[in-house]
Amino acid sequence: MREKAYVCIDLKSFYASVECVERGLDPMTTNLVVADPERSEKTICLAITPSMKAMGIKNRCRLFEIPKGIDYIIAPPRMQKYIDYSADIYEIYLRTISKEDIHIYSVDEAFLDLTSYLSTYHMTAKEIAQMLMSVILKETGIRATCGIGTNLYLAKVALDITAKHADDFISELNETTFKSELWEHMPLTDFWRIGKGTAKTLSRYGIQTMRQIAEMDETFLYELFGIDAELLIDHAWGREPVTMADIKGYRSKSNCLSSGQVLMRDYAFEEGRLIVREMMDLMCLDLVDKRLVTSSVTLYVGYSNSLHADPSRGTVKFEIPTSADRLIIPAVIALYNRTVDKNKMVRRINITCNQVLDVDTNASHQLSFFDQLDDQGAEKNLKVQKAVLEIKKKYGKNSILKGMNYEASATTRERNRQIGGHKSGE
Repeated sequence: MREKAYVCIDLKSFYASVECVERGLDPMTTNLVVADPERSEKTICLAITPSMKAMGIKNRCRLFEIPKGIDYIIAPPRMQKYIDYSADIYEIYLRTISKEDIHIYSVDEAFLDLTSYLSTYHMTAKEIAQMLMSVILKETGIRATCGIGTNLYLAKVALDITAKHADDFISELNETTFKSELWEHMPLTDFWRIGKGTAKTLSRYGIQTMRQIAEMDETFLYELFGIDAELLIDHAWGREPVTMADIKGYRSKSNCLSSGQVLMRDYAFEEGRLIVREMMDLMCLDLVDKRLVTSSVTLYVGYSNSLHADPSRGTVKFEIPTSADRLIIPAVIALYNRTVDKNKMVRRINITCNQVLDVDTNASHQLSFFDQLDDQGAEKNLKVQKAVLEIKKKYGKNSILKGMNYEASATTRERNRQIGGHKSGE
C-alpha cells in the first residue's frame, strides 16, 4: 500500500493580504489591520499583516492594544471580497486536483489529497505544493504556507507549527519526523485539536508534551477524557485514521440549524425579545428555503458581561416538525418570556432548530384531525414565506422587511448587509 500524501495550504494573513493587494501594496512589508473602526477601539482585528506580527502584535488583538507610535492602515472588513478571492483560489486547485480530493477547511485553508497525483504529474508532494503556491501568488498576489504529511493530522501540524519558520513556508512531516521534531514541543495548545481546557487538565498531572501523552497509561487518559482520549492518543503518536474519502462520505445522523448574535450593547428585556423575534423570523425562512422542518427550538440568552450571571436556556418542542413562522415564532417568544430574567440586560442570543429533517422525509407524518382542519391556513402561510424568499433573492435581503425591523433596537437590516457578522463590503 503506497504512502499517503496530504497537503494543507493556508493563505497567509488572508484578509489583510487581500486588502493590501487591492491597494497595490506588499502584504509582507505593509502595516495593515482589518477591523471595523465604527465598532470603537475595542473592536477585534480580524487580521493583521506579517510585518505587524513581526513586531509582536497578536493576530486577534483589539485596536487599542496596538502600541502607540506604530503607523498602520485600518481596512474595514469586506467579507464578500474575501469570499471571491477564496473562490478564485479554489478554482486554481481545481485545475490540478479533483474536487473529490479537496476539502475546504475554512475560507483561507484547504486540505488536498495528492496521493494519486504524484505518479500522474511525476512530481513530489512538495513540488506540486510549490507549483500551486506559485500560481496563487502570481494570479492573486496572496502568499501561502503549506504543511505536507502522510496523514491529514500531520499535514495540519506541519502547517501550524513548522511551516511558518521555513524559508519557503513549506514543511513536511511523517510519523517518524513528528516524534523526532515535535514530541518535546511546547505548548501543547500549538497542536491541532488541543485546546486550553485539555492542556490545563493534562498539566495538572504534569503532562506538558506529546511524548508524555504517548507514554502515559491509556486507561488513565480514557478515565480523564472518555472517548476523546482515542483522538489524543492517536495524535500523540502522529497517527490519523481519517482519510479524504471518509470526510467526503460523512453524513451526520442528526442535523441542526443555528443562528447567534453578540449584541453591540446591553439590551433590556423587551429589546432582547425583539431580537429573538427577528432572528426566528429569518430562521423560519431559512428552513423553508432549505426545504427543512424542525421538531424543537432551543433558546440560549447570555447576560451583560458586567453581571457575571449564568445564561438562560430552554427548549420548546412541536408535536409535528414544522417550518411555519406562525407556529414557531409565538412558541419561541413564549419560551423567552418564561426563561429570561426580566431584570437583567441581554448581550448574547443563540437559537438552534434541533433535529431538522428534509420536508420530503417528513412528508409521511400523519396529521391529526385538527391539523387537517388547519391545513389550508398552513398552506397559505407557506406560500407567503416562499413569496418573501423569492423577493429577497431577486432584489436583496432588505427588499422586503417587517415593521419590527424598523424599530430602534432592531438589527436585521444591518445584519443583512453583513457576512458572518462583518461588513460584506458590497
